[in-house]
Amino acid sequence: MTHWYHPLCGAFKRPEPILEFLAATTDAIDGRDTLQRHADAGIAHRRLPRVDAISRAPSGRATCRHCRVAIDKGLWRVALVYYEDGRFAPSGYIHLTCAKDYLETADLLDRLRHFSPDLGDADAAEIGAVLGNRES
Repeated sequence: MTHWYHPLCGAFKRPEPILEFLAATTDAIDGRDTLQRHADAGIAHRRLPRVDAISRAPSGRATCRHCRVAIDKGLWRVALVYYEDGRFAPSGYIHLTCAKDYLETADLLDRLRHFSPDLGDADAAEIGAVLGNRES
């Protein structure tokens, strides 16, 4: 079965096939360097392709997959997904403050903005500050 992705979505979520494609073609590809950078990061940090979106917790019921502590209502939480059997399956959340330790990198603001299109600039700046990096 063939699965189709936007190139950037593929670089974020399915880095191996994107890297194979980039290595196999010499065609001009818009944003090749960006695709390469994000796919390389997904290979270097094995949990990074699990990042799906960011939102504020609507309740205090979810538990962080990293620290196993409840994610209080109103706190930023990062949604995670696994790619299994040709589809993405929800796999819980982590505190934004746990993201760096769980994902082994703090360079995820581009991913969070991509998969959370309603995220405003002020929120992105706040998230970047929590992650310890500037907005991309």
